[in-house]
Amino acid sequence: MCRRQGVMDRKQRGLSMVTFLVVAVVVVFGAIAFMKIGPAYQEYFSVKRAVAATALDARSATVLEVRRGFERRAIIDNIDVIGSQDLEISKEGNDVVVSFSYTKKVPLFGNVSLLFEFAGASNR
Repeated sequence: MCRRQGVMDRKQRGLSMVTFLVVAVVVVFGAIAFMKIGPAYQEYFSVKRAVAATALDARSATVLEVRRGFERRAIIDNIDVIGSQDLEISKEGNDVVVSFSYTKKVPLFGNVSLLFEFAGASNR
């Protein structure tokens, strides 16, 4: 009985080579996906910051002035996924609300892509 227990202990140590390769492939795939998805989210947060700052500066501005303010911020922050013409500008009470929405297609590999639908507003 003691001898049999020792044999079972030796068989249950560590990962097999096949398991290690499967785990490595999953980790590599996850890292590649993260490196491709990360910039899309960084871009979204840049747009959201620019929209919020534009709305904060535009308390008594016209629609044209709000669009020009966003264009200036977009040039500084290097935002090219959305333009000032894509903004929806409205007024709620005394506050100017600037909202946006856009889609971003991120190719992963071959013919596999991810499609993101981003949306936001200055009051959220």
